[in-house]
Amino acid sequence: MKNLYKLLSLAAIIVIGTMVLQSCKKDWLAPKPLSIFSVEFTYVDLSGFNAALNGCARNLRDEWYGDGAPIITETIFSEIAVEGTDDKTGPAQNLDVQIKPDANLNSVDANRIGWYWEREWIGIRLANTIISRLPLATDISDANRNIIKGKAYFFRAYDYYRLTNQFGDVPCPLKELSGVKTDYATVKREVILQRMKSDLDSAVLWVPWTGDKGDVNRGAIYHMLAKINLALGLFDDAITAATAVINSGNYSLMTNRFGVDANNASKNITWDLHRPDNKSAAANKEVLFVVTDRLANPGGFYDGRTATAAGTGGISTMRQACPGISIAGIRTPNGNVGMSALANIEIDNMQTYGRGIGRCRSTSYHYGEIWDDPNDLRHDSTSGNWMYMENLRYSNPGLKSSTPPDPYYGQRLRLYSANGTLLCSDTLRQWYPWPHYKLYIPDTENTPMRGGHTDWYVARLAETYLIRAEAYVWKGDLANAATDVNAVRTRARCAPYTAANMSIGTILDERARELYYEEGRKTELGRIAFLFAKTGKAYNGKTYTLTNFSTSNFMVDRILEKNIFYKKNFVTIHQDVMRISQYHVLWPIPQSAIDGNSDGRINQNIGYTGAEKNVPALDKIPD
Repeated sequence: MKNLYKLLSLAAIIVIGTMVLQSCKKDWLAPKPLSIFSVEFTYVDLSGFNAALNGCARNLRDEWYGDGAPIITETIFSEIAVEGTDDKTGPAQNLDVQIKPDANLNSVDANRIGWYWEREWIGIRLANTIISRLPLATDISDANRNIIKGKAYFFRAYDYYRLTNQFGDVPCPLKELSGVKTDYATVKREVILQRMKSDLDSAVLWVPWTGDKGDVNRGAIYHMLAKINLALGLFDDAITAATAVINSGNYSLMTNRFGVDANNASKNITWDLHRPDNKSAAANKEVLFVVTDRLANPGGFYDGRTATAAGTGGISTMRQACPGISIAGIRTPNGNVGMSALANIEIDNMQTYGRGIGRCRSTSYHYGEIWDDPNDLRHDSTSGNWMYMENLRYSNPGLKSSTPPDPYYGQRLRLYSANGTLLCSDTLRQWYPWPHYKLYIPDTENTPMRGGHTDWYVARLAETYLIRAEAYVWKGDLANAATDVNAVRTRARCAPYTAANMSIGTILDERARELYYEEGRKTELGRIAFLFAKTGKAYNGKTYTLTNFSTSNFMVDRILEKNIFYKKNFVTIHQDVMRISQYHVLWPIPQSAIDGNSDGRINQNIGYTGAEKNVPALDKIPD
């Protein structure tokens, strides 16, 4: 069995690795032969198809891992955060300048829009190959064939859901490609989503409710179906799909202590839910779909989980999203350097909180405005779930040996001295609170810690409740919406809401509290923006239309309302301006994709250069 797992992982590595290399080329959706691991040899039996499904899981997993993880780009196109690195020009801060079709759209030092474009098409291409090859695998039973097809439908729907809410109208290939294709056409977003709905309506009949952690199950498919139904404005269908998960008896919100720290009385259920060892634990009944990551053994393979392939180098959350507490600029009231980047010293901030660089810098909306209950475990600093800069202590050993010794050594940090002098030279990057319970991932490979290996939630039941709550809000059923939101809130020891509290804004606030660094925030804001434009419902007294979507939309209006950095056009110490415009509701189609499609037309989104050449998007998916 161990050797089988290694073979599955190896096949997935080769398939995905080859595709990633190909994705940079002109023919960005065309497959290439894969040597002895070509489709003729891989897609013949269950092990081959499972290896390909593992490749799909590995492909989407990388969104959360590594330096400059793509999820940061999703998060900074929202009310939650901005790009906080301000020691150079290039990061996505002035979006009017940095986000263009021919700009650098895939760099840890710029943005990762291009990563989403490339990887989502890779996922679609791999899923299409699985689906197209299944009828030829005659030795596989019909039941197993349908299970494989259902899982492939899930991965394809997942990628199209993300693409259509990040980029809007896009091409929609649904079959394996046998050669180079340069005549793609743009298809309407709703047409694509309707097809994904149809696929998932079938998939939920085939795929079992339970399976190995890291594998696709029926709960994950119903969860995805609920989101697609929401995106289509099919609110009753969204409620039905979400209810199927919630009432299945296979999942439940975790409300009792469990896992590795269950006996630590100073911690609580919020802490337990986000411990690396607990995410895929058998006791965890909340997880619907999780991507898996393990520290490699000396042979280079992982621990045998079916959806595990190549390594990631770790989640790196402590580096990406925590403040730069070791960067020179935090001083004691006496004017001395207050913090140290050294580990294994008397006050070891580096090994507890990591050497953050503030790349995903939280906003006051996220760390302050949304927290409306002092009992909320997710914002509790007493247990250590939430951290404020003032919880840290001056750690520089030189404070003790200076002449005279600085008496502030070991005391708590402060932002201002007694006479009002600012004691931090870069408050953007170095001074803000953060959710320690979610970002703290012990790291055995890096000193100081960056955030080590851990599984990560893609879908869990808490979000399913919030999806159903949102559908109820759109329908005007505020009582049922409150019941679903309260299922999540009361788990965190918050007082329940009443129906009068319910609105789309309330749902988004609860998602921000519960799903930080899990959800694709820009994807969800984009989906909701389309719904406001489609339904004509008002937000803050303003209505929207699809006709003027790129010049007036809910997503950017909400960002400008809640994200003070974009609202005030904050200027960094590097003199970069924080700016977002209405057309950033959709990301630009990379110019290389448009240019490479020499025999067809892929439309550019309104607001970006090249949109003047657009042609009407298709209202039918081409054969």
